[in-house]
Amino acid sequence: MLRTFQSRSLAVCSILMVGFSGLSVRLIQLQLVDRKRYEDSSDRTYDHEEILYAHRGDILDCNDEVLAKSLPVSAVWVNMSHLLDPRLAAYGLACAQASTRPDWKKLDSHDRAKLIAQIRGSILSHEDGPAIVEKHLAYAIGILARPLGMRREELRAKIEEQKNPKAEFAIARDIPGDVAEPLRDVVEESGIVGFKLRDSLKRWYCAPDIAAHVVGYTGEKSGVDSEGAPVTSIVGKTGIESAMDAYLAGANGLLKDKRNSRGLPMPGDEGSLRPPKAGLNVQLTIDMGIQTIAEEEIDAAMKLYNAKRAAVVVMDPKTGAIMAMVSRPNFDLNTRKNIKENGFNFALQAVYEPGSTFKIISTSGTLNEGLVTPQTSIFCENGKYQDGNIKLIKDDACYGMLTFEQILQHSSNIGSYKLARQLGPQRFYNYAHNYGFGKKTGILISGEVSGYVHNTGNPSDFSRAAFGYSLNVTPLQVARAYCAIANDGKLPKPRIVNALIANDGTVVERFEPETVGQPIKPETARKMRAALQKVVDKAGTAPLAAVPGYLVAGKTGTAQRSNPYGPGYMKDHYVVSFVGMMPAEDPKFVAVVVVDDPQPDNGLRIFGGTIAAPTFGKMAARIADAMNLQPTLPVSTVPARTATR
Repeated sequence: MLRTFQSRSLAVCSILMVGFSGLSVRLIQLQLVDRKRYEDSSDRTYDHEEILYAHRGDILDCNDEVLAKSLPVSAVWVNMSHLLDPRLAAYGLACAQASTRPDWKKLDSHDRAKLIAQIRGSILSHEDGPAIVEKHLAYAIGILARPLGMRREELRAKIEEQKNPKAEFAIARDIPGDVAEPLRDVVEESGIVGFKLRDSLKRWYCAPDIAAHVVGYTGEKSGVDSEGAPVTSIVGKTGIESAMDAYLAGANGLLKDKRNSRGLPMPGDEGSLRPPKAGLNVQLTIDMGIQTIAEEEIDAAMKLYNAKRAAVVVMDPKTGAIMAMVSRPNFDLNTRKNIKENGFNFALQAVYEPGSTFKIISTSGTLNEGLVTPQTSIFCENGKYQDGNIKLIKDDACYGMLTFEQILQHSSNIGSYKLARQLGPQRFYNYAHNYGFGKKTGILISGEVSGYVHNTGNPSDFSRAAFGYSLNVTPLQVARAYCAIANDGKLPKPRIVNALIANDGTVVERFEPETVGQPIKPETARKMRAALQKVVDKAGTAPLAAVPGYLVAGKTGTAQRSNPYGPGYMKDHYVVSFVGMMPAEDPKFVAVVVVDDPQPDNGLRIFGGTIAAPTFGKMAARIADAMNLQPTLPVSTVPARTATR
């Protein structure tokens, strides 16, 4: 019994001694033999930070129709330092060999990792570094080329043209989710290194050629993350995308964890996560139905009259809401073809001499000051007038005595100047400034210009300003000024943004209507609307602006184009316009149509009444239907359609 116990004890001790001896040998090997290898492996683990991009808010019209949204996409990035590292490349080759083994699918993850490690060690022992790197590159290209839609030679060229051995760059962008996810699985399962899919967001415009100048577009802003790797963020470049970028952008999140040399998360490391915060949706005052009508009609007019540029602004005179804003020439927000030539927003960035649409300053000013009544008569000098040393003022017809209303109806330059002279330069320019000319309107779109309306002290400049020369304005300023006449003298601030809305539908902020001035009294505004109605009747300059069933008030404008290459004006080149409001008795919208340098090939005389007015008439009829406005006159009540300036 004792002998048996001693024998067993001896056996146990022997086993323990052998085991501890083995452990000692392994410890010596780790400390002395394999120390360098494990130090290198340990050094290649690192703290990783990854930006989690926030969802950029949508841009909506006033009826919540989506104009711009962000779509999830991915990009394939190449890390040259990983791709050129034989130790990492050997892992990819080992995965390729291991996956061809007959028993590969039967192995669990532990046994697969063990097999890959064995094969990798053999590769590193028997092949030199450049050969490993080249074989791995060929292997990776063979896997990725087809899913990326490239030929192998094309993909290799993209990689080999990068001469910086530490560079990190994208070889494919904007990969949709249904392609990216299978591609991500292929990269992980194949074991190839140096390639990584990064998620991002792509801005997509649902109707890319509608309201393009208003919506604007985004672009990439380059930077580096905490590890020095290149990162890009999406920022607004023009239009609402730029002006409301701080609200649309949201706040990016951040993922922190530890990664191994292949860029994979270290097992057991929990890391930390700060989730991204989505941007707010921006709801515009634009009505896509009215916007589309305005775009279709101005496109038809440009084609019919061979015009270079054009603009339309449609406003609610009571709230200042921009229901439509069109600039031509146009561009596609998604492709951005011809963006450099066509990206200019004519509606609020172009300045032009407005011509006779500016006559509301002299007429409403004298009426507001009580210097005249609607029936006051002014002698218009039979078409030619010389006042001291100022340049000769001419009318298109030999008008004698005209009433205040007839001066607007026939668009008499002489009559307008004589009214302006009653005001005097100081009051005249004060009225112009009170209507908002010569300064920005404050609309929430980037790039607005202020125009130029200034008292130079030169009598000749003042005489020309009375009928819309020697100054310049924007189409938006003209539309806003006529809103004051339509809104009983109250000057509204143009609104293009209606509200900021969270993803759950909560209204975070609403942009309320704002009145920024009152250039004329309510009674003056009503008298001006009555006078402007006569412009659209058969004896006025704009019968072609009439809309069956409605009273329309408005004013034509025809101005020679200034010579961009020198002093003076260009013969037979004009900017023509019409500003109208409807229904005249209680206007629900004001619209300005500006057509730059029309060149009709049918012999049509170039006037605001022959080109801009009929464009307004067609547009206004469709807008009235879209707004469900009820006619106030028999539909058959339409003035005879002849027109002048």
